[in-house]
Amino acid sequence: MILWLLESQRRWRIFATLVLLLSAGWMWLARVPDAANGARIPSPRVDFPAPDFSLPTLDGDSIRLSDMRGQVVLLNVWATWCGPCRAEMPAIQRLYSESQPGLVILALNSTVQDDAAAVRGFADELGLSFPILLDTTGAVTHTYRVQALPTTFVLDRQGVIRKIFYGGPLNEATLRAALDPLLQEAP
Repeated sequence: MILWLLESQRRWRIFATLVLLLSAGWMWLARVPDAANGARIPSPRVDFPAPDFSLPTLDGDSIRLSDMRGQVVLLNVWATWCGPCRAEMPAIQRLYSESQPGLVILALNSTVQDDAAAVRGFADELGLSFPILLDTTGAVTHTYRVQALPTTFVLDRQGVIRKIFYGGPLNEATLRAALDPLLQEAP
């Protein structure tokens, strides 16, 4: 078939145009809708802006990701029933307890299967004091295309995803290696 395409310049141009159109279509389909305004945003990946969201916290407040601009953000997506999530939470809590200037830690409970009481029990049992966001509808988890738990996104001060960790558990050294260079960059 390839020889048949190459035999004629016209066939080759048609084939190249078809490939370009299919590529453009694929790129368009790889985008996900922004639930807030219907606009389309790129799927979350390294070197692209993190999709914005606003979620309630376990404490009844509300946090909007875009309000964290100017700070390095560790966004950890987890669930109470996830063993690796439970295993990495102490390392995340140690980072939070050390309160490095310019670092924000957000733990996003990603499942509609957990209720607020289960999340609070999990946080109390592990002594977690960082903000815990509740994605009760799963919309943010879907927007971020989370396929494995835990999934951790590291965002720079401009809100660009610089690192994604799939699965876990992560340890403190791995987290520091991803965060420290970003924290040393000028705000």
